[in-house]
Amino acid sequence: MQKAKHRVVIVGAGFGGLYAAKALRRADIDLTIVDRRNFHLFQPLLYQVATGVLSPANIAAPVRSILERQRNCRTLLGEVISVDAVRRRLNLREGALEYDSLILAPGSVNSYFGNDDWEEHAPGLKTVEDATMIRARILSAFEQAELEQVPDRIRRLLTFIVVGGGPTGVELAGAIAEIANHTLRREFRTINPSDARILLVQGGERILEGYPAALAARAQRSLEKLGAEVLLGYQVVEVSERGATVRHSDNDADSLIESATVLWAAGVQAAPLSAALRQATGCELDSGGRVIVEEDCSIAGHPEIFVIGDVASHCGGGAEPLPGVAQVAMQQAAFVGRIIRDRLQGQPASGRRFRYHDKGSMATIGRASAVADLGHLQLSGMPGWLAWLFIHLMYLVAYDNRVLVLFQWCWYYLTWNRSARLITNQEVRSHPDN
Repeated sequence: MQKAKHRVVIVGAGFGGLYAAKALRRADIDLTIVDRRNFHLFQPLLYQVATGVLSPANIAAPVRSILERQRNCRTLLGEVISVDAVRRRLNLREGALEYDSLILAPGSVNSYFGNDDWEEHAPGLKTVEDATMIRARILSAFEQAELEQVPDRIRRLLTFIVVGGGPTGVELAGAIAEIANHTLRREFRTINPSDARILLVQGGERILEGYPAALAARAQRSLEKLGAEVLLGYQVVEVSERGATVRHSDNDADSLIESATVLWAAGVQAAPLSAALRQATGCELDSGGRVIVEEDCSIAGHPEIFVIGDVASHCGGGAEPLPGVAQVAMQQAAFVGRIIRDRLQGQPASGRRFRYHDKGSMATIGRASAVADLGHLQLSGMPGWLAWLFIHLMYLVAYDNRVLVLFQWCWYYLTWNRSARLITNQEVRSHPDN
């Protein structure tokens, strides 16, 4: 009688889950990857969908298409609701899956630090739906301003607030500034789009706090050159349909900045599956809801369960938990894949420690302007932008997407035209008189 194959289940088809599947492509196993969506999304370029440079299909690829030649893998569309660690069973809304090894990579969601009611007025950017909704809000603000007669209402409509000075916030603020000052400058007759006010609100003393100070300063100068205003040392204390209320760290006075469009880029937290895992295994979570994992990315008492990517709290050989970026997830995926392969071959896997190799970080501010910290090399301006273009193209999973994105970027560089400026979901929004 033939021995049953080792069953590996991967939850999540983001960078962690997808690269874990690829790391196991030659293993003699039964591999299942399950996700609530049927596509892999290249999240680093979501802001370009939100600001009209790219369409959603440019940065997404069907998981089945990506893995169609991997014969040991099947793909399921489903939503995980709980884990039965005793029976080694994953409970889906659609049924159940049994596993011998489990890799959890469900990603993260937006965090409003206990103010979840702010989400209605200040959407974050984590999904395709977020991106198309934000695109509609940005473009609708200009359209509604063209119809408006009251100066105060026009001013409110043309004020855009981005909360959070990390890479996503910087990229969003720069893109909106380009839309106002370049893309739309000749398209309206009543308003002048360049009158728009773009505010980047950052609670810390500088933007891009994880980057070298010199690069962060260059990024701020580039943003200001585009026409964005950077407010440092300001905390957002309230978000409503009227705008955002901010407070500077030097005083207790609150100021309301009236705006029809507030965008959230200030924080993320682990996906809800981490709480379900704690209930099933007793594992510990950090303050952001991330699962505190062992040095080999497994959880205490369950060497068969691995947690990687944004949902894992792992120091990777350093003093602080690793950031929730694609490089971390991809390296953890390759590491866990090696552990499972070694176990199957009877090789000792105990004592293995994941070590993260930081290959650098980068953020784009606008057309032909970016900053890149590559460790031994720091780039800004056009060189940084070219490095950003090349690396992001290489990490797009589908070859067709690379070609389409490269074409769109070339067209945008030559014309400033954001060809995906479509308002696909009309919103009826109220605008207070005061």
